Amino acid sequence: MNRTTSCSFLLFVFCGLSLSAQGTVITFEGDRPSMKANKIEAAPEIDGDVLNDELWQAIAPYGNLIQVQPNFGYPASEQTDIRIAYTDDTFFLSVVCYDARPKELVVSDAKRDADLDNTDAFIFILDTYKDGQNGFIFGTNSQGVEYDAQVDNEGQGNFNANRQQGGTIGGFNLNWDASWQVETKVGEFGWSAEFAIPLRTIRFQAGKDWGINFRRNIRKSNEIAYWAPIPLGFSINRLSLAGSLTNLDLRSPGNLKIIPYVLGRFEKDYEQTDPSVDFSPDAGGDIKYSITPSLTLDLTYNTDFAQVEVDDQQVNLDRFNLFFPEKRAFFLENAGLFSVGSPGEVDLFFSRRIGIGTQGSLVPIIGGGRLSGKLNRTNVGLLSMFTEDVAEAGIEKNNFSMARVNHEFKGRTALGAVFINRAGLDDSNDFNRTAAIDGKLGLGNKARLSGFYARTYDPNDTLNAHAYKLQADYLWNNLEMRLAYTEVGQGFNPEVGFLLRSAFRKPEALVLYRFRPKNADSRILELRPHVSYRGYWNFDGFQETGFLHLDNHWEFKSGLEIHTGMNFTTEGVVNPFEISENVIVPAGTYDHTEAQIVFFTNRSKPLSINVRSVMGGSFGGSRYLNSGTLSYRQGDNFNIDLSYQNNRFELPGGSFTANILRTQLSYAFTPSIYLQGLIQNNTVADLWAVNLRFSWLQRANTGLFVVYNHNLREGDPLNNSLIIKYTLIFDLVK
Repeated sequence: MNRTTSCSFLLFVFCGLSLSAQGTVITFEGDRPSMKANKIEAAPEIDGDVLNDELWQAIAPYGNLIQVQPNFGYPASEQTDIRIAYTDDTFFLSVVCYDARPKELVVSDAKRDADLDNTDAFIFILDTYKDGQNGFIFGTNSQGVEYDAQVDNEGQGNFNANRQQGGTIGGFNLNWDASWQVETKVGEFGWSAEFAIPLRTIRFQAGKDWGINFRRNIRKSNEIAYWAPIPLGFSINRLSLAGSLTNLDLRSPGNLKIIPYVLGRFEKDYEQTDPSVDFSPDAGGDIKYSITPSLTLDLTYNTDFAQVEVDDQQVNLDRFNLFFPEKRAFFLENAGLFSVGSPGEVDLFFSRRIGIGTQGSLVPIIGGGRLSGKLNRTNVGLLSMFTEDVAEAGIEKNNFSMARVNHEFKGRTALGAVFINRAGLDDSNDFNRTAAIDGKLGLGNKARLSGFYARTYDPNDTLNAHAYKLQADYLWNNLEMRLAYTEVGQGFNPEVGFLLRSAFRKPEALVLYRFRPKNADSRILELRPHVSYRGYWNFDGFQETGFLHLDNHWEFKSGLEIHTGMNFTTEGVVNPFEISENVIVPAGTYDHTEAQIVFFTNRSKPLSINVRSVMGGSFGGSRYLNSGTLSYRQGDNFNIDLSYQNNRFELPGGSFTANILRTQLSYAFTPSIYLQGLIQNNTVADLWAVNLRFSWLQRANTGLFVVYNHNLREGDPLNNSLIIKYTLIFDLVK
């Protein structure tokens, strides 16, 4: 792509900059809204029928939500009535979402934790410590979907969020599943919902008010509204701007749960000399005990993750590590507390190192424990896990331990430390340790300084075994800016962590502005022009990567979205490497330009598409990346995503393609009974992988699970497995 073409494209990218920001002004400083909870003697009947329940109708409602889109700062187009009550052991919330056109309510996937962004929904967040940093999210749609999540550090920590495939990185944990109940009702008035959340399900400090905020989606008009208004660019996770829930008089609930499982596994490994079907039964379980309302002990024995979704296939078209996120439930609870470093790039603790080998093989987990929670304003996390040896893979028995403490001061400020240790149980000289300090300094509501410093220790006493990062963020009044510097020493080796690449110095920066048209009748919802840069240098001063990104996101009120961008890239190859079979990239420096365009249609419609195309130079030749996803939804029961990624390289050393085909489908018989499938084809590995999962959920993601896996390479079967697992919760303390 020549420079004239590049400049012409840039004019198109940034032509929206002349639009002015919307004129409505909201003051976010000062007092936030407040509401009272109501102590009741008897629990309401949880059936979703709020309007005909005398208990709820005797309580004065709160509402007056404010739009963040499409018309920022305007009152919500529909009335929302919210009421809160509690007994000694349960928190109750009711909501009536009035809707003038209830027949046009948008519904989507009915399974637990289904995405609520593209459906009519009601979501709320509870800051049960009133620390402005951590919270629990609950939500539903008109079909009664159970949606819950944990928020840590106001949901921040995903600077490399494009590397996330699900699971969790940093501050938002969707895979946290609590035991609670929600019921809904749809009528001529719109729809209503009732939530019942046992107090032993969440963690809180007795004697404190809670932070709280509510979000309502009115999808037919692409509307999002909040009770405690927040600036553009923020989400409900911004707990420092939440409102207050007062009049709480809560006692400490008892909480002792035993969660056993039984499992039967049928396997046939075709790579064996004489393959046969092997059957292996198994059993194990977890214990959960609340030492205080805010401090929980979890114990696990013979830990199993048979029902966990398999990883998405990836193709490595560079010379650095691929990132696969954690999806196993035991390691996901309070994951934000244990996250230290730069998520997705320099993770000091990466729980996938426990129980998963370097090539993705499973390593049996004997068991372990975790103590996590809060002591006043101090977050505490202790973890210790034991794994078995795997002789054929050369893996010895190991203990993985971690101690984490983080004290939160007022004003979005915190200081913490962590110690991580891997120790071989059969060799006292087999160890790897990481020690680090980290912190953040809030500069009002608008800016923040953060960073960490870490060192690793092993028997080799390696030099330059350090890593650190300093970062400054500003986000307010439509403007987002970020400046950071990361350094990873040549000897830094966190064996229980993750490094995207080793031995580098990296500056990076981002500037983004959100434009809202003044005219409320404009078809454009928002323009987001931005520029970002990241560069990697080794310790000899040689630049290994440079990436300058100029882009504009065009978001329309109809739900249509277009991203138009240019990338100016530098790749410095120190040593030749094989990018594909018999295709070698020689050492040298490669400077290129590429254009990219991303296109979304309205994702709330039954049929939607997402297309991404990147074209330009790469390693002295050309690269063409084209990917697309076709999504279809039939009511709230059936969903299917068909995705195809095509990578085509034309390099001096040869040409090749690398493709991934992925089909994800789900059918929900009810919100708690559903079938899911993931079918993938990776042309580089010549692999077909099929994962089918049937789930009959009871409480907190327990119940019956049936999982079938089938893998083919070059048309020949690799291994098949059928797993039947049943798990149940016993509440021993009420």
